[in-house]
Amino acid sequence: MAHGGENVLFVHAHPDDESISTGGTIATLVDRGSMVTVLTCTRGELGEVVDADLQVAIETSEQLGDVREHEIAEAMTILGVTDHRFLGDGGARWDGSETRRYLDSGMQWGETGAEPLDVASARSLTAAPIGEIAADIAAVIADVNPSAVVSYNEWGGYGHPDHIRAHEAARRAADVMGVPFYAIEPRQSAAEITVSVDVSAVLQRKRAALGAYRTQLVIDGESFSGANGVPEAIERIESYRRILPPIEESVDNSFAAQSLSVKIFTSVVVLLLGLMAGLVLTAVHQSTVTVGGFAVPWAAIVGLLASFALLAGLRIVFDSRIVPIIAAVGEVTSALVLSSPVAGGSVLVAANTAGYLWTYGLPVVVFFVLAWPRIRRPQGR
Repeated sequence: MAHGGENVLFVHAHPDDESISTGGTIATLVDRGSMVTVLTCTRGELGEVVDADLQVAIETSEQLGDVREHEIAEAMTILGVTDHRFLGDGGARWDGSETRRYLDSGMQWGETGAEPLDVASARSLTAAPIGEIAADIAAVIADVNPSAVVSYNEWGGYGHPDHIRAHEAARRAADVMGVPFYAIEPRQSAAEITVSVDVSAVLQRKRAALGAYRTQLVIDGESFSGANGVPEAIERIESYRRILPPIEESVDNSFAAQSLSVKIFTSVVVLLLGLMAGLVLTAVHQSTVTVGGFAVPWAAIVGLLASFALLAGLRIVFDSRIVPIIAAVGEVTSALVLSSPVAGGSVLVAANTAGYLWTYGLPVVVFFVLAWPRIRRPQGR
């Protein structure tokens, strides 16, 4: 994902998320000399406090948010991160916009897992327009110029609405800014892993960073538990999946892809175009200009160039030899008709330099356009 000297931006929903799922990777990158930026979308004001003493001391969500600010500051120091930002603050806000504080949306457990609260604050992360959130993340990307953006997978790891929102916004910002996006994949994920980081060497720092979150986590040896009281192992392997930007579907304008009626209409129009081109260019091909005592057949030369442009353009646009063949048939037919003697024995295609150039040059142009190998169109990124 990154080596020494590169920058990585981690986008997380709440304080403690970064240490639980990516703490070892962050510490490893810092030790390798990479610049790490951690962007936290909310202050986790609606998190469930697990410490009994803190439950009594913290009376409001605003107070909890303030406490969690101090907790994440301690965790960042332990992991070695020197660039931590909250989404919506001055260092993480789109230029010209007033700063804002994105609030924790909260969650509840339902039959299918994590679900949004029935009523969320109008200032919550999930209530904010996705474009605004993505723009704020893009502002950080523009500022730090990361080589990779890391956030949750499509399901937010376990379904928390703020995690899902962070994924959507971070991925959109990364795509728009042209930066590779990596999704955090939990241990039980069945997704194909792109990068696995063995964090055994920094496991104790990861454990210490988790221990900074006394409001949220209880550490017991090599495991931790949250509000649900279920122990989870402090992972030694942190896994990520590269998600490529969506490939824009291109419209197939080739002749072969069209319906029968369109093919017939196109063929008729192209045939008439070829007939008209042949008539006009044959009629004027004898025009010359004298240069240094020599009659230069400029009209025949221009006519051949125009024929080449017409047939080559049709082949490129329709990605087919059939369409330029139809136009060539019309043009050559017109030239042959006008080459025949008319009343009085006169002909438009005379036995002179211009006549020979036009007579033999046109078949050469047709052969060249039809003979070159097919040009393969790019199929996307």
